[in-house]
Amino acid sequence: MGKLNPTQVRNLAEPGRYIDGDGLMLEIKPSGSKTWLVRLQAHGRRRDYGLGSFKDVSLSEARDKAREFRRLLRRGTDPLEAKRKAALRVPTFREAAIEVHGEHKSGWKNAKHGAQWLSTLESYAFPLFGDVRVDMVDTGHVRDALAAIWLTTPETARRVRQRIATVLDYGHGKGWREQPFVMGPVNKALPRQPKKDGHFDAMPSASVPDFVARLRERTSIGRLALEALILTAVRSGEIRGACWREVDLDGATWTIPAERMKAGKQHIVPLSAHAVAAFRKAAEYRRATDDLVFHGLKRGKPLSDMTLLKVLRDMDEPYTVHGFRSAFRDWVAEETNVSGEIAEAALAHAIPNRVEAAYRRTNFLEKRRKLMEAWGKYCSGGTTKVVRLASAR
Repeated sequence: MGKLNPTQVRNLAEPGRYIDGDGLMLEIKPSGSKTWLVRLQAHGRRRDYGLGSFKDVSLSEARDKAREFRRLLRRGTDPLEAKRKAALRVPTFREAAIEVHGEHKSGWKNAKHGAQWLSTLESYAFPLFGDVRVDMVDTGHVRDALAAIWLTTPETARRVRQRIATVLDYGHGKGWREQPFVMGPVNKALPRQPKKDGHFDAMPSASVPDFVARLRERTSIGRLALEALILTAVRSGEIRGACWREVDLDGATWTIPAERMKAGKQHIVPLSAHAVAAFRKAAEYRRATDDLVFHGLKRGKPLSDMTLLKVLRDMDEPYTVHGFRSAFRDWVAEETNVSGEIAEAALAHAIPNRVEAAYRRTNFLEKRRKLMEAWGKYCSGGTTKVVRLASAR
């Protein structure tokens, strides 16, 4: 039973400290304001903790607060730290990821990586736990998000895992999560990924014409995107991010800006007649306020990488989307006399020799135009005996 009572506390006016008991006291300042304090022993030192103004906190509430502070100290918890955490707003995983992206993107080598970093989370993590508070994301959430793509797109799955871990580590560093997230249990709960020899599973170049013919039996924005990818030999992210402002159908060229290229350099893609036809078909799906050539379901959002893979899986093909670049490279080597440097330029591969890269001034555009025209005819069922193209030399 405390020494003070509500009537007494209300009538007290003389400045000073009035003891209730168990460290609780009422302090009246010369100005007449009344404040509750509790004096407790913390880490070997006496310390006064404020419990609020008398106007806001009654005597019984002050006793409850003092009791809670004593309980926290017995558990080894600093009451002020607990109070700070209680007032701290914990964001959702989506909000935390956007914050991480905003802080880190300036340190990444190119804008393309920054866009991919967030888009993979938008595709694979946000739908499952984007709206869950970042301190409530657990092993089950992460495992289920990764399991959906762990065996079908293993490389993407590993990147998503690393990016989820980055967001959760950031949450721990900000004080939103009490403990660091441990990825070990997630890894153990996922199946073992099959070992690869380091190369993408590519459809044999001889099978590409038949596949393209079957691909054209039905029309959808996903199928058109995959057809355009095959005919241009570009990467998945480059075709999915294609914008109409980059495409000149009359000039039969597609200029991909440096920020969307893996090597960070602008890449001009000569469009074959068949590639132009694929882009013109895609124009039939064009949205008035959307510049994306191959747009996703949501306005302003491109197709997901999974959409292209799903087209392959729906057609019972075991190959990867990226593997069509390998098929193109094999066809060049086996069916043409085009030099390797022109083929590498067509694939927008960086020149490994720095001296050579510094002195090369050509992108072989006209030679690549002939090459891509021959590739387009081949993919569309033209004669398998490809006309030999002029040497690069």
